[in-house]
Amino acid sequence: MTSGGASVAFSKGRKGQTLIIAVRCQGEGKIKVAVRPLQVSFTQPCVADESSTNYNVVDLSGADRDGVASIEAPSAVRWSMTIGHGAPVQADPPGEG
Repeated sequence: MTSGGASVAFSKGRKGQTLIIAVRCQGEGKIKVAVRPLQVSFTQPCVADESSTNYNVVDLSGADRDGVASIEAPSAVRWSMTIGHGAPVQADPPGEG
């Protein structure tokens, strides 16, 4: 786990794969994640007394290119990030899941 801001490079996946970004954080505050070249960004709230993990799946054109995910976080928040590629996620039919 680390704190403050940082960038993590990722390699390209195969055509048709999704990009999966798992972010784990602990500490009072909110972190911001920006993924380039995909022009995707999201925020994740973090709680002081517990560790939480969010999985973000990016199913966009361009996930088959190299890129970088950058995190901005307050110094009080400790975080870690894992990035990988996988098969597209199938949505559950209405009424299931």
